[in-house]
Amino acid sequence: MPAAGHRLLPGLLTYAAWVPHTPRLPTSWSSTAVRVAEVTATFWLIKGLSTALGESLSDYLVFAINPVVAVLLGFAGFVVALAIQLSRGRYRPWAYWLAVVMVGVFGTMAADVVHVVLLVPYLVSSVGYSAVLAAVFLTWWLVEGTLSMHEVTTWRRELFYWAAIAATFATGTAVGDLTAITLHLGYAGSIVLFVAAICVPAAGYRWFRWNPTAAFWIAYVLTRPLGASVADWTGKSTAVGGLGWGEGMMSFAFALAIAALVARLSRQGRTDRATAGELAAN
Repeated sequence: MPAAGHRLLPGLLTYAAWVPHTPRLPTSWSSTAVRVAEVTATFWLIKGLSTALGESLSDYLVFAINPVVAVLLGFAGFVVALAIQLSRGRYRPWAYWLAVVMVGVFGTMAADVVHVVLLVPYLVSSVGYSAVLAAVFLTWWLVEGTLSMHEVTTWRRELFYWAAIAATFATGTAVGDLTAITLHLGYAGSIVLFVAAICVPAAGYRWFRWNPTAAFWIAYVLTRPLGASVADWTGKSTAVGGLGWGEGMMSFAFALAIAALVARLSRQGRTDRATAGELAAN
């Protein structure tokens, strides 16, 4: 092993020994039920719409009302939605996607504040949020031994899951602004870039036997700047490269589409549970 590896390994082992020293979870906080959404085509469609909604609604609110009030409302909505989701104990479409949307809204606001208020360049914030995301994944893996979305069956794993989700939204927001503004690709150019980028983990999983969990999280991170670029392209004025349809109008359109898809998932879930109950009775 190289000398650098000798120095790094003891540090990781020390960190791994320290992190898991948390109180054992009460049995009521764990179960065999998966607490987050199954990954399907509908999942990716709603995820893309939620990232676009987070971007457009955040941008609309900070101009429609006092920016400080908008951020505080975004934070309050994020906390309430996450508390509702965590209290379910199992996957419920309306609660899960409400939490995703509010993470998107507040995550966008938080990332924008770092640039607009603190004047941190998009390159620096992109690197910084990426480091935070990497730290979340490393800690999650060292504590739980898995990053699989199919194994989010305990309260603690779900907390790691949502920490990763929040970090992906902040990272994606910064990266999307980096490509569109700092690198001068514009919103349409960024859409093309991120569509091409998201095809990489999709192809890797489909044809090259990439690890499913790694492919999922890479794609998940990339949906954020893709969705944000779509929201900016459709909602921003033509003067800055958008179509000028309005952020308020696009927020309503994205929210309506999400509500329709989540309602469909909820009906399907009730039908599936009823069918399972009948089979069990017979």
